[in-house]
Amino acid sequence: MAGYLTTHVLNTACGVPARGLRIELFRIDGAARTHIKTLVTNADGRTDEQFLPPDRFATGTYELVFHAGAYLDTMAAVPQAPRFLDVVPIRFAMSEAAPYHVPLLLSPFGYSTYRGS
Repeated sequence: MAGYLTTHVLNTACGVPARGLRIELFRIDGAARTHIKTLVTNADGRTDEQFLPPDRFATGTYELVFHAGAYLDTMAAVPQAPRFLDVVPIRFAMSEAAPYHVPLLLSPFGYSTYRGS
């Protein structure tokens, strides 16, 4: 089975996909944090490409950094200052060559994630 990494973001406060949200992927090796890729969500709240396609997949510890504050500011008539949520990091490990999907369910005052399929 080939491994890969994907994500998507849903705005649960409005019941819509989060379009235009910038997401960065980092690989974590001890204290080292290496940037791998930056993508932006499309109209479906997904990225147009996989963060780690099968030919670049490697097990290990990673961090997806969702730039939620900038996105949430576009949804509000008056942006909140300071924002309650700004940058949302999700650190996780991939231990086998399998599909990994790490979505973000987002609102202005909370978020959740899970290992999706």
